Amino acid sequence: MYKLLMLFLCASWSMSGVAQQRKVVTGAVQDSLRHDPVKGVRVTAWPDTVSVQTNQYGLFRLEVSGSSTHLVFYHPGYARKFVPLQHDRMLIELSPLKKIPDASNDIAQAKARARYAHSTNPNYSNLGVAITNFYDETYGRLYENKFVDAGKKPVSDFALDVDRAAYSNMRRFARLKQPVPVDAVRIEEMLNYFHYSYPLPRQDSLFAMYSHYTDCPWEPRHNLFQVAVRAKRIETDSLPASNLVFLIDCSGSMGTPNKLPLLQAAFRVLVNNLRPRDKVAIVAYAGTPGLVLPCTPGNQKEKILQSIDYLSAGGATGGEAAIKMAYKIAMENFIRGGNNRVIMATDGDFNVGQTSDQDMEDLIAMQKEGGVLLTCLGFGMKDYKDSKLETLASKGNGNFAYIDDLEEANKVFAREFGSTLFTIARDVHAQVTFDPRRVKAYRLLGYENKILKDDNFDSLKVTGGIVGSGHCVVAMYEITPVHPDPGGALATVSLTYRPDGDPQTYRLEETMNIKVTRFHESSDDCRFAASVGLFGMLLRKSQYAGKGNTDMVTRIAKHALGPDPGGIAGSF
Repeated sequence: MYKLLMLFLCASWSMSGVAQQRKVVTGAVQDSLRHDPVKGVRVTAWPDTVSVQTNQYGLFRLEVSGSSTHLVFYHPGYARKFVPLQHDRMLIELSPLKKIPDASNDIAQAKARARYAHSTNPNYSNLGVAITNFYDETYGRLYENKFVDAGKKPVSDFALDVDRAAYSNMRRFARLKQPVPVDAVRIEEMLNYFHYSYPLPRQDSLFAMYSHYTDCPWEPRHNLFQVAVRAKRIETDSLPASNLVFLIDCSGSMGTPNKLPLLQAAFRVLVNNLRPRDKVAIVAYAGTPGLVLPCTPGNQKEKILQSIDYLSAGGATGGEAAIKMAYKIAMENFIRGGNNRVIMATDGDFNVGQTSDQDMEDLIAMQKEGGVLLTCLGFGMKDYKDSKLETLASKGNGNFAYIDDLEEANKVFAREFGSTLFTIARDVHAQVTFDPRRVKAYRLLGYENKILKDDNFDSLKVTGGIVGSGHCVVAMYEITPVHPDPGGALATVSLTYRPDGDPQTYRLEETMNIKVTRFHESSDDCRFAASVGLFGMLLRKSQYAGKGNTDMVTRIAKHALGPDPGGIAGSF
């Protein structure tokens, strides 16, 4: 029941609110199209006359009386909005009044094409292009994928990875009964958070591919096409030796219970899973970094744990110098053919040294060439910088997780130890080529910041993501089919990758010659993934959610539980 419990409670709590009346109401106002904060919005309590204006971050704080029933939001550039006063924290979206300019001439059309190209499929690794703020938390802006004409562009190309931070971060908002920031919802990370039962590949293969093609429950005119890629699982005893550097943020912002204390508990879980052939060093940083523990064998657990327990929070966040020190130590203790990795744990609030996402991207990108990967662990709330951690993990050829409680730490560092810390393939990306005779248009759910550039025609030269031991990656397309269906190949799926430690590139290709089936007759894995995808669209307030709602999410999930061995999906 773990899968259902997690999804049902998240859906119920995040899509509804708690009807309370408070003396103070706080909130944020953003543009409904761009999701930018809107400055200078007049917020008035009705029927009272008290009002305030939003600041440069779109935030407001308003004291209201017990008789107030609504808030009125007014800005000359946006449609006026009346909102029932039901919550003490609110996220408001205002619709701009400006119309799209006439694109009847060539210049206007060119500008319009540029605008819409930017808002459909941003290129992979463009995480720093735009940032949105939500109560001092920052998120890389996402532009939802639109339908693509299969006749004009039959190829969909995107990178695969093992990031799953978005789901546990969303769960944190749900538990606090707060609105979920739209750009915090990365649908692919929600899909890939859960355990699926697809069989492991054959002994002589690194990957196995599976597919489903069904009708779409939230849009009867469309179909769903799912592709699942299951990676080879390496038993823990057979995993290569690890050279790990724990890079731990001990700045003042980490002083709350859900940050450094939770971080310390999480690392205790990891340390208990270390083997004698593994080794660990610890770098802690506040204003300046320091070596808390030199390289130590994994069987000296008491020594490692004492160093972790000794840490305390205080000072500024000198992230730049600390990252350089951690990579230096990792290279000094490099294990040829081993798992060399820096594990950075922080709220992402770098404020000393190079602080921009672009500077951090360049710094990490240079270091990964030496063979040391990066795992980013996010902690905390309010000043949590998701955008920076996602950027660092992407550029460091690593992975990204958000730890919201000790149960999530056990999931990441115990139950999924191999898939979290041991990479079996790098530069992994999928290329799906649709047959226009069967597919009129397609839309990829999620993966917005992992779409590869249109001008990369030779996919063998494109850098993709990483996949860990035993991991399962799911991709889902919403399809506008051709009627009547002529049959034949629906799509060809190519998976390109480099096995870890092997410079050669390999390709796995399969032709999906499948017919559409009834959704309710498809596998548990297929239906459960669809419920998660729909839930993500509802959180993102997607224009493509059709008839979907939270009742549909929970109904589909309830009838698609399937096995969940060990409660690997976690629980509340």
